[in-house]
Amino acid sequence: MNRSEQTRSRRLYACASRTRKGCGYRQTFSQNLNTGNIMNRNHRRTNRIGQEAFTLVELLLVLTILGILAALVVPKMVGRSEQARQTAARTDIATFGTALDAFEVDNGYYPKGKGGLGDLVVQPRDCPNWHGPYVKEVPRDPWGNEYVYECPGRHNPKSYDLYSVGPDGRPSNEDDVCNWTGRR
Repeated sequence: MNRSEQTRSRRLYACASRTRKGCGYRQTFSQNLNTGNIMNRNHRRTNRIGQEAFTLVELLLVLTILGILAALVVPKMVGRSEQARQTAARTDIATFGTALDAFEVDNGYYPKGKGGLGDLVVQPRDCPNWHGPYVKEVPRDPWGNEYVYECPGRHNPKSYDLYSVGPDGRPSNEDDVCNWTGRR
């Protein structure tokens, strides 16, 4: 046996002591001896872990499916953001309504003037029975505008009007969110 055959024999023996996948060859040393196969450099290796990949057709198919799903879902979700802002404004107005009612119970009247919502956070000078703060802070509406408070109100003359001017920022439109009946 010459030197190259000895080296090849050592490699085959080392390969036979490993597992089939760890060796990287399709057949183990004993299987090669039984079948008479002689291993050489051109012998085909099995795929090792991490060498497997997707074909271009599979990737294009997945991208097409994702595109179709996006085309179906995105239009349905776009209108939801405006609806969520209107719901948030209605919730804020209801929260202010509860706080304003608590203020009225404690003091016998609703806060007066345009700065009336500020009286829910900081005690006014003329309110000895104030038990606030009734809210932590006076937030802006979901569109970044201040809520409009009027007492006495034009629509509710015995109490107050509270509304958000909506996305366009102009009062007395159809997009206003308010606390009186007949409008949302």
